[in-house]
Amino acid sequence: MRRLSVICFCLTLGPLFLPWASQAAEAPEILLYRYVDNRGVTVLDRQGVPPEYAAKGYEVLNSRGRVVQVVPPPPTAEQLQHAQDAKARAAADAQLLRLYSSVEDVDQARTRKLAELDALVEVAKGNILNLTAQLNSLQKQAATQERAGRPVAQSLIDQLNDVRAQQQKLKADIVGYQAARAKAEAGFAADRAHVQQLTQ
Repeated sequence: MRRLSVICFCLTLGPLFLPWASQAAEAPEILLYRYVDNRGVTVLDRQGVPPEYAAKGYEVLNSRGRVVQVVPPPPTAEQLQHAQDAKARAAADAQLLRLYSSVEDVDQARTRKLAELDALVEVAKGNILNLTAQLNSLQKQAATQERAGRPVAQSLIDQLNDVRAQQQKLKADIVGYQAARAKAEAGFAADRAHVQQLTQ
């Protein structure tokens, strides 16, 4: 009878202890923080790592002394800059490969661009020739008026100045197209070499 009472007592109070037992089983593990202080001494601390030492990096150990986490020191300004440069290079490489999938693509683009610039130069030269013929005609008209003892009409003078200005502009355009051609050739050469390197 007494044994039965003990069993009943255990059955009655047993469930009351189960939550406590569960909480004990789930209690967080005690962690240790290992870092090096300003004297070069390795320190183990349960409270954490002081901010002045955390910047040097530290390790987190479990109660058995096993490293469960390594927190590296934050990157230096030089390392950050290096990472940013690497990211920028990777983005530029990706953009280049979106434009050209092979060196043949670069060659085709180069041919098109140079042909376009050469065509602009030829058009400008043709316009200069037309303006030269127009200028000669206007100059003859001005000479005729001077030989007749009349002053050259202001409208004729304005036309002469306008034609000369157009010629100068076209000559400057040709210089610009030629400079753009040289720049394009250098750019395509660099792109071709880079694409070849990236696609090898």
